[in-house]
Amino acid sequence: MRAPARRRTLSQDLVGRYVPGAVLAAAGAVSIVLGLHQPLSPPARADPVLPAPASPSGAGDDPGRADAVLPVPGSPSGVGDDPGRADAVLPVPGSPAGAADDPALSRSVPTRLSIPAIGVDTRLMRLGIRRDRTVQVPPLSRDAPAGWYERSVTPGERGAAVILGHVDSARDGPAVFYRLGALHPGDRIGVGRADGSTARFVVTAVATYPKAAFPTGLVYGPAEYPALRLVTCGGTFDRARRSYRASIVVYARLA
Repeated sequence: MRAPARRRTLSQDLVGRYVPGAVLAAAGAVSIVLGLHQPLSPPARADPVLPAPASPSGAGDDPGRADAVLPVPGSPSGVGDDPGRADAVLPVPGSPAGAADDPALSRSVPTRLSIPAIGVDTRLMRLGIRRDRTVQVPPLSRDAPAGWYERSVTPGERGAAVILGHVDSARDGPAVFYRLGALHPGDRIGVGRADGSTARFVVTAVATYPKAAFPTGLVYGPAEYPALRLVTCGGTFDRARRSYRASIVVYARLA
């Protein structure tokens, strides 16, 4: 009979380590794991649009390790994983030349997310930082919304806005970002904002990364134009560790 696994808190499963407040303030984001428990074969892309960063053999096969979940900003795994640096503006997948000249919207808190291509229409909750310095996450429950990480810019402002959502759960089945990996470049995204406007984005790339080689700086670092990142879990499911082995990131720019 298999011995029961040591129980981890939800925050540990989703974050994996404590997050220094100073790093968060500088980077404006953290990475989280958003797929838990039993997989339901979400229609994620079989191959990444972009090659995933190289990682040690087997490194992505151990999401139970605290350092194998999506890295937090400032983790010492290369310059690309240091969005806390003010000059760490990295080339973003699918970003066109001259994007830095794109007009931006004024600040307004996002309230709703619409992705017609995959049938997503959800309210957005605000995600901050807990007292224990771990990131807040959307509830893992039926009809739970996606969440905007409030230490990133608001969608439409110059910079990278980050929205996070679960992929599924054993208890409730498919979650809000269950079909996120089925998006393609050119698909449209709408973000309703508190001022009554809608920030309209177009997908530029969809990528799958091993969790142990997640490019934190690329996803959460500065952007020179109004950008949007949607993040969830994907790839194959490790039944022994009850965790997905990869992360799906959708990159989009203001249309």
